[in-house]
Amino acid sequence: MKIVVLGGGRVGGAIVRDLVAEDDVDVLVVDLDPVALEKMTQVGADGVVADLSKPETVSKAVSDADLVVGAVPGFMGYRTVERVLDEGRPIVDISMFPEDAFGLEDRARDAGVSCLFDCGVAPGLSNVILGRTEAELDDTDSYICFVGGLPKERVWPWEYKAPFSPADIIQEYVRPARMRRDGREVTEPALSAVELIHVPGVGSLEAFYTNGLRSLLRTAKTPNMVEKTLRYPGHAVRMRILREAGFFSDEQVQAASGTVRPRDVTEALLFDEWTFDEGEEDITVMRIVIEGTKDGQRVRHTWDMIDQYNVKTDTMSMARTTGYTCTGMVRLLASGLWSEPGLIPPERIGANAECFEALRSHLKRRGVLLDLRVETID
Repeated sequence: MKIVVLGGGRVGGAIVRDLVAEDDVDVLVVDLDPVALEKMTQVGADGVVADLSKPETVSKAVSDADLVVGAVPGFMGYRTVERVLDEGRPIVDISMFPEDAFGLEDRARDAGVSCLFDCGVAPGLSNVILGRTEAELDDTDSYICFVGGLPKERVWPWEYKAPFSPADIIQEYVRPARMRRDGREVTEPALSAVELIHVPGVGSLEAFYTNGLRSLLRTAKTPNMVEKTLRYPGHAVRMRILREAGFFSDEQVQAASGTVRPRDVTEALLFDEWTFDEGEEDITVMRIVIEGTKDGQRVRHTWDMIDQYNVKTDTMSMARTTGYTCTGMVRLLASGLWSEPGLIPPERIGANAECFEALRSHLKRRGVLLDLRVETID
């Protein structure tokens, strides 16, 4: 099987290294960065330097692929998936593009291939867990997902670094957070409703609203759902100050040096500040709490995942947890365990018990552990 990975960044690199460990696949990585590609060729993949922002480049790259992995930046994700589907190739995508994924539904159906999107941690693994829980319980009343990636060491002034581009993080802080209350979709400002939660081995973290539910708002039956991002305490107020003061604005302003867009300047200043140094350790924390009923009894399912940078393989935790969720989805398709064509949100995968267990076992073999605690409640 030939698998083409579009994007060879931190997460794309983790995906490639995991895929090339299989004897029955050939992996081709396409990226604009020759340094990133050299690292991939050193582990056994083939590499092509190319600009994936050009649709014709995407078409050429995937022309003879059996399966495609989309790992480009979010702003390129939607049109990249469009092009892959136009070429009639199945794809597993992690780009978390801002557009509505269901706009791809007709393309995926007409292509007759599987299009799995949002296949990261959250959205992704979190959706899989809700899909499985909704299938197992008689009814689900509420779902809350606390999730975040953090540097292991807190360094002033930001006490934060991003495994992704600051542009994608800032977008999370600008976009209103959609959620569901009593069966109705509502919105709240991102970075609002701050609360503290305690995570064993990590300490106290703050949680605040972000717009992470995505496809769940369309597919899930649970009447109350919310996602909150986790950061070290104090982060939300810093980001709100920058946002309200206009530093995240797209509107042009007149400065002494000329016309500038504040957000461009902010992203440029934060890029180095928020970039992990080589070998710098990170952690990923996710806690999902789902309440419902089973056989007439009220129950609470609490899923916990605490993952850390892997020193032995020099792989960041966010790259591991995102990348290995993605490769787990790839192997579901490659093995034929999932063969249904069309647009597939990750919660559909979770609803299939066999696929869920295969994905959980896949993650466990790589040291990404999901712990479940089930309680009866009044």
